[in-house]
Amino acid sequence: MLSVVTFLPLLACAVLLLLPRTLPDRAYLWIWTGTAAADLALVVALWAGFDTGAGMRYEERVRWIPGAGVGYHVGVDGLSLPLVALTCLLFLAVAVFSLRERRRVRGYVCLFLFLQTVCVGLFVALDLILFFVYFDLSIVGMFFVIAGWGHGERARAAALKFFLYTFTGSLALLLGFIGLYLAADPHTFDIVDLSRANPLAGRGTYAGLVLLAIGVGLAVKTPTVPFHTWLPPAHTDAPATGSAILAGVLLKMGTYGFVRIAMPLLPGSWRHYALVIVIVGAVSVVYGALVALAQTDFKRMIAYTSVNHMGYVVLAVGAAGTLAGTDAQARSLAVTGAVTQMVSHGLITGALFLLTGVLYDRGRTYAMDAYSGLAAHTPRFAAVTAVAAFAALGIPGFSGFIAEFQIFTGSLASQTIATAIALTGIVITAALFLTALRRMFLGTPRLPEAMPAGGVADLRGTEAWSTVTLLAVALVIGIAPRWLLDVIEPAGRTLTGLVAR
Repeated sequence: MLSVVTFLPLLACAVLLLLPRTLPDRAYLWIWTGTAAADLALVVALWAGFDTGAGMRYEERVRWIPGAGVGYHVGVDGLSLPLVALTCLLFLAVAVFSLRERRRVRGYVCLFLFLQTVCVGLFVALDLILFFVYFDLSIVGMFFVIAGWGHGERARAAALKFFLYTFTGSLALLLGFIGLYLAADPHTFDIVDLSRANPLAGRGTYAGLVLLAIGVGLAVKTPTVPFHTWLPPAHTDAPATGSAILAGVLLKMGTYGFVRIAMPLLPGSWRHYALVIVIVGAVSVVYGALVALAQTDFKRMIAYTSVNHMGYVVLAVGAAGTLAGTDAQARSLAVTGAVTQMVSHGLITGALFLLTGVLYDRGRTYAMDAYSGLAAHTPRFAAVTAVAAFAALGIPGFSGFIAEFQIFTGSLASQTIATAIALTGIVITAALFLTALRRMFLGTPRLPEAMPAGGVADLRGTEAWSTVTLLAVALVIGIAPRWLLDVIEPAGRTLTGLVAR
């Protein structure tokens, strides 16, 4: 079943490439939407049959390169299944949002179908080389999305910067994987086998260097300070749909790598350097929020909030590696909060980036000073943007509050100062979103020249369905989170047990 979920979009991509080019653009878009809906339905079926007890489920093993210890090994647990579901939901929302796309539709649809297979494949991969293959292919797919459908010449430069940064990070990641492989006896890249064997226990400097290589590769993708500089131009110049997938799914590949690979496979080194990881997380939280506050470009502002929100995840997983001054329950709570934050950020920031696409479609600019009193012309757009903004700043009732509450509660006992510093990020985030809403939607109406003074189109049906659905799921998690936490918590306890051994 996992292989069907993974490769169904790629199969649809292959079929579309074989169909005659005379097929109408709308047909490509509706086939993509139907495929994404079918994939999500399969994930719902997987969720319904998922055993919430700890351990991998729906495992599949096939010999691939046996001489090198590489196999096709996939499976899901409470850490990965929520991210698979998030991926499929977000790609469906992007497909619906794209139903009005008219630029080189065939290539556009096939690229996103390819990216969906790559993203799902990474979250179910239980072999380091399989993980690396998907990790690298995601870079290739997003490079072409940004360069081909972004905003002019700047998009090509942003795409190149994105590719060079993240590809360099992936090389560091591969170096770390080879270090793990060489330490294992027998040699293997299997994540489950390596987790049981703990091959770098007591290896001191060698283990630290392996963690450094893996950590840098994942930190670039997350991204954390100081590896974040590729993110703002990539987001600003990408199409809104590309930004939604980049922020909602691709950034999670970095943070997911921490909980799937770095923590369980290098527990001793993770504990030893936990304070460094916590500091990186706290700095990313505050820095991302402060720089976002200084932005005058709405889309660029949201891009920097991703640095801020991913910093909370890094803070939590670092605190989960600190044994002194805490207990297993607090560490487990921090991990659960980190995974919940990944899901929450994907939903809310994905919706926000789609809304930036609505703004650009109407006014051809993201500059907040170009707009004023926009709520009078587009009340539905203003209302949905306001809801998304309040959800992003973590008010009760939305998934962000559930995630951040768990992160701070789980981190406070062992990392009091860093957690207190990170708390200021919430205040700064509130200030930046309230300022943005005031600038664009309130006051005397003023519109950019590209936006007509009369008859400004409000949120259309496909735009509303995409964004409201994502926010509705965030609302459901915020009000009744038990169905999600019941899946994550057992896997979180297992992970913290591995780190503490």
